[in-house]
Amino acid sequence: MQIAARATGSPIINLSVFFAFVVITLLVVYKATNRNSTTSDYYAAGSAFSGVQNGIALSGDFLSAASFLGISGAIAVHGYDGFLYSVGWLVAWLVALLLVGERLRNTGRFTVGDVMAYRMKQRPVRAAAANATLVITFFYMLAQMAGAGGLIALLLNVHSKGGQALIITGVGLVMVFYVLVGGMKGTTWVQIIKAGLLLICVTFMSVFLLGKFGFSLSAILDQASQNSPLGGELLNPGGWYGKNAMDQLDFVSLSLALVLGISSLPHVLMRFYTVPDAKEARRSVVWCSWSMFIFYLSILLVGYGATALVGSDKIVNAPGGENSAAPLLAFEIGGAMLLGIVSAVAFATILAVVAGLTLAASASFAHDVYANVIRNGKADPRSEIRVARLTALVIGFLAILGGILTNGQNVAFLVSLALALAASANLPTILYTLFWKRFNTTGTLWSIYGGLVSGLVLIIFSPAISGSSTSIIKGVDFHWFPLTNPGLVSIPLSFLCGFLGTVFSKEPADPKKQAEMEVRSLTGIGSKA
Repeated sequence: MQIAARATGSPIINLSVFFAFVVITLLVVYKATNRNSTTSDYYAAGSAFSGVQNGIALSGDFLSAASFLGISGAIAVHGYDGFLYSVGWLVAWLVALLLVGERLRNTGRFTVGDVMAYRMKQRPVRAAAANATLVITFFYMLAQMAGAGGLIALLLNVHSKGGQALIITGVGLVMVFYVLVGGMKGTTWVQIIKAGLLLICVTFMSVFLLGKFGFSLSAILDQASQNSPLGGELLNPGGWYGKNAMDQLDFVSLSLALVLGISSLPHVLMRFYTVPDAKEARRSVVWCSWSMFIFYLSILLVGYGATALVGSDKIVNAPGGENSAAPLLAFEIGGAMLLGIVSAVAFATILAVVAGLTLAASASFAHDVYANVIRNGKADPRSEIRVARLTALVIGFLAILGGILTNGQNVAFLVSLALALAASANLPTILYTLFWKRFNTTGTLWSIYGGLVSGLVLIIFSPAISGSSTSIIKGVDFHWFPLTNPGLVSIPLSFLCGFLGTVFSKEPADPKKQAEMEVRSLTGIGSKA
């Protein structure tokens, strides 16, 4: 019991700091939020944020529990291969900067479905886009809520599944409140505050670690290799994905999902609508990229520093498993107070990201399905916002249930599954829509559903779900797909489905709409409409 108590620090301090953050952000949400009387206010904050503000919020939206807890833990336990997650996520923003961000901002208004359906038949395409958004956001939410469960176990010394489930429920309710009250404006300010706290936190820990080891990275790495069962292999490729040829193929599949998935995540793409024009959208990506560059450099030090000072065996055996590396390191170097601060930042990370996910999912259902499919584009803005809020309640409930189910999984791994689905269902469709004149409604539907269904089927029948010691469902084995990440198969298949659906369809593309979309995507003319 003494070891457990020492490992979690002071639950009172951890809870106090976290509640202080919640109270402050709730006040900010209340002050910053207007009445959200229009759909533009609720979904896109009236496009009133600058590129700098939105860039920091973008980093806050993406730097989730997977980045802070999952990657630091993956580096601490698996070494070099764990850091490759962050390399993929950083490089991925080039896709958003060069291909997607500006054109998407000019073409759409609130959701990904706006772009996909711009020159297609509205009802089937918007329904397909909404289905993809809901599935992707649900998988992403699983990762965040799983991180919440592991963090709760470590920081509050709550080891029973019932106790963890109760507190996961509390975290979910706070998140839903952010979305219901604040809309996009309130959620954005929460993400800005959280991103700032997160960057300060990891930078402070990194500087402290460097100082402790005489500002010698080599000294940290040497100590880490001595404190790991992998020894010197901790610093070399192959600690996680290099055991055999299938592992290496799995890593290629993972890399595809990481690099192509970010620029197709619904809650990330939705952020481009919160700025007034394409120039600010580009600035958003640049500021986000620099924020993430600083963060991931710091996470490299945090991960190896955790191995050096805590030890990978202790990390794996702690409540929360790999996800406990950063909190355990915080307690090691700064005691209960720093652990309380890190716990608050980690909780804030989960709250802010899940709030963004909930907003994206509720907006997609209310705007794409309710307003444009059910009401044929004639929905009253107030009724649309009301449907969005009801959807947020349902999504929050499902996220809580999913978090309880996946409690204990590595959150970076769970996010990689969501990225694979996003890259499979959304990215091919967006690129074809923006750049291929012949692309039509049939190709759009084949691309979305081909990527989404194939990704889901391959995940369900992969070692990620059953058949291995790290599977979500233990004690059964019904997998037949050998890779844990489906990206290597589902992403090319989605491109192929979109191509074949277009080529074999007798339905011609709409040249007038295509020309209009091309001018609008390049110049921004009409983007306020």
